[in-house]
Amino acid sequence: MTAAPAYCPHCGTMLEKRQREGRLRRFCPDCEWVVYRNPDPAAGVLVVREDPPSVLLVKRSSAPAAGRWSLPAGYLEWDEPARKAAVRELREETTLSVAPEDASLVSTRLRPGAHGGYTLVVIYMTPATAVDGTPTAGSDAAAVRYFEREELDPAALEPDYRAVFEDAIDAVVDDQGAGGSPS
Repeated sequence: MTAAPAYCPHCGTMLEKRQREGRLRRFCPDCEWVVYRNPDPAAGVLVVREDPPSVLLVKRSSAPAAGRWSLPAGYLEWDEPARKAAVRELREETTLSVAPEDASLVSTRLRPGAHGGYTLVVIYMTPATAVDGTPTAGSDAAAVRYFEREELDPAALEPDYRAVFEDAIDAVVDDQGAGGSPS
């Protein structure tokens, strides 16, 4: 876990530890700023294909989950909404482009972080028909490919995501039966 700051980023005063809201927190005695150590926000997009019903995953080339298959995702920039970050990460990791309005919120996951603490992952889904380009491994990805439900081997996947991937595939199958497309 990254170290908590020793000095106030607002006024430069050395921080103290005080009980605040039921926890021992770093606190600035001069400007009363409180250090809240929150999860790091991340976002990603699952691209789902109808024929055959499958989900696009990337093989991670670096931590966290190096060597495992997962959704194209990454950390939000400080000035970036989650949906736009998810679309950016999709482009960076797969070279695919999609309009932010074509990505629908499907899930969130609280995951152990790469440096201790936790990461809150916001997960969107988009139909393959809404994306432009050919999937190609980009930054942080060693490979990229579609997986059908029976190919989702838990040992090869980033932990705790299999159910999300299966739900995305099931949404395509359910929509096919209803005569629609996932959105």
